[in-house]
Amino acid sequence: MNALSDRINNLSTSQTLAMAALARELKAQGKDIISLSLGEPDFNTPDFIKEAAKKAIDENYSTYSPVDGYVELKEAICKKFKRDNDLDYKPANIVVSTGAKQSLYNIAQVMLNEGDEVILPAPYWVSYFEIIKLSGGTPVEVPTSVESDFKITPEQLEKAITPKTKMMWFSSPCNPSGSVYNKEELTAICKVLEKHPNIYVVSDEIYEHINFSGTFCSIGSIPGMQERTITVNGVAKAFAMTGWRIGYIGAPEFIAKACTKIQGQVTSGANSIAQRATITAVEADPKVLNHMVDAFHKRRDLVVGLIREIPGLKINVPEGAFYVFPDVSEFFGKTLKGTKIENATDFSMYLLAEANVATVTGEAFGNPNCIRFSYATSEDLLKEALRRIKEALS
Repeated sequence: MNALSDRINNLSTSQTLAMAALARELKAQGKDIISLSLGEPDFNTPDFIKEAAKKAIDENYSTYSPVDGYVELKEAICKKFKRDNDLDYKPANIVVSTGAKQSLYNIAQVMLNEGDEVILPAPYWVSYFEIIKLSGGTPVEVPTSVESDFKITPEQLEKAITPKTKMMWFSSPCNPSGSVYNKEELTAICKVLEKHPNIYVVSDEIYEHINFSGTFCSIGSIPGMQERTITVNGVAKAFAMTGWRIGYIGAPEFIAKACTKIQGQVTSGANSIAQRATITAVEADPKVLNHMVDAFHKRRDLVVGLIREIPGLKINVPEGAFYVFPDVSEFFGKTLKGTKIENATDFSMYLLAEANVATVTGEAFGNPNCIRFSYATSEDLLKEALRRIKEALS
């Protein structure tokens, strides 16, 4: 008899975390690995946020926080949603969690029954698929390609909907592709959803501020959508606060209540000090992030330019986040320096072995023709990584 549950045995390991662990292991063995596998800003948390955390420690915010978050934080999040996203929420619509990943898990647990279908425009963030599966849902992938800028069309969405469709989950700016849906594209998607009033949308907007397109639109702000949209966000990416573990949702009140109920049984309230610091972060004018966004923009241009110089790699120009997602299918079936490349996983492992560069296979994100690399690292390291990749592929 197997001591472990079917639930855990059927769950895949996060491939981004697995690749990061492998890169760390090889580094420990003395190999000069450049890791472009993790989506983590290489900036420090801004000082004004650190000061707020120190103040919270001195003010003894050391007891349990409310399950759904401090009311002052929830009020600040409501103002942020209004200011940045044109969304009208009250504190009763907000739940603060231990990272946006827990927010997503809560949503899946409170909304999905066995066999409910969830549409996932592919590529999608690696954990969506497994969280949905773990909650009894059935992920339904809608494929896209580098040619379509990795965005789905309204026609594709319409085709994917069945009587079992309960939700659609997507991110914009997208992890892994960096694609940003503009207002016109989202409006066209909403036209399809109008005909199916029972479908809820999870809009993951964790990268909203790392956006080079000049505009940002939340799908929940499109008329008729707020009452069926759960907007997920957090401070990890924009504010370089990945380790602080604070995410949050804006949702219809009955969903927020349900998320609070499950969180009350699983983790209770998120870290008290991190929450107090987050008040300061979400109240800040997003302009405080300009220096980071400008740096990412510059790196994006650098990386796209260097990838275009490597024969066989196809790339779009991502408008947000800090990833590129080149199509590497040109190399499938070829033998590089004695290694047969059958798929993106082989390609990614070849780059690790031959170029000492860690990337993540696109298979983890529902797109088996691509690989993801993060450019959340210095320009010097990016230039060196791409020089090594070019050499390994020549």
